[in-house]
Amino acid sequence: MTARLGTPRLHLRATDSTNERARALAAGGAPHGTLVTAGEQRAGRGRQGRTWTAPAGRALLMSLVLREWPVLLPLATAVAAADVAGADAAIKWPNDVLLRGGKVAGILVEARPQEGWAVLGIGVNVAVRAADLPGELRDRAATLGLEPAAIEPTLAALLVALGARLGEEPAVLLRAFRERDALLGRAVRWQRGEGIAAGVDDAGRLLVDRPDGTRAALDAGEVHLGAPS
Repeated sequence: MTARLGTPRLHLRATDSTNERARALAAGGAPHGTLVTAGEQRAGRGRQGRTWTAPAGRALLMSLVLREWPVLLPLATAVAAADVAGADAAIKWPNDVLLRGGKVAGILVEARPQEGWAVLGIGVNVAVRAADLPGELRDRAATLGLEPAAIEPTLAALLVALGARLGEEPAVLLRAFRERDALLGRAVRWQRGEGIAAGVDDAGRLLVDRPDGTRAALDAGEVHLGAPS
C-alpha cells in the first residue's frame, strides 16, 4: 500500500456520485490510487442508503480506487480524516468524523474483493456554511470553516494522511482510533439492542455492554447515540 494515492485523477465539475464513477473505473481496470473528485454531486451516497448533501464548490468530494487495502480500512480512513479535521475531531464508529458534535466528514467503503478492488468515498465539509444546508441538517452537520480555496490543500493533506494510515500497524491504528472514540461510555442503540459503548476490539468491532450484563460485538450496521425514548 505504498503506491501513490491520487494518480491518475479524474475531476468532474458535477457528477451523480464520485463513488459510482470510481466503481466504473475500478471495474474497467483502473490502477490502485486512481482518484475521482467533483465540485458537485447530484446523487452522493452515504451509508445505509442515505444521501450525502453538500453545496456545490464548498466540500471535498472524492473517491479512491484501491487494489489492496487493510482489514481495518473503514477505521483507518476515519482516523486519517480526523487527522486532517484537527485535534478536536472525534470518530463515531465506524467512520463518521465529528466536530463539536456535528458530522464534518463521512466515509463510504464499497469493496469487491472477488474482483480485486475497493472504492473509498470520502466527503468533507471544508467550506460549507450552515445557511447552505437544508434545515434538517443544520444541527447535525459541522464544517472546517474554511474557504473554497482550501479544498485542494485539504485533499492533498488527506491523501498524505491516508497513505500513512493505510500502511500502519493495526495496534498503532487502533490506539489512534480509541483516542478519538466518540461513543466510549455513552448509551447507544442499534436495530437489535441497546447498551453502553465499551470501545472497539482488535478486529475493529464496536463493543457494547447490554443491560443484562452481556457484551455485544458489532461488526457492521448503524449505531445511534442515546437509549430509545
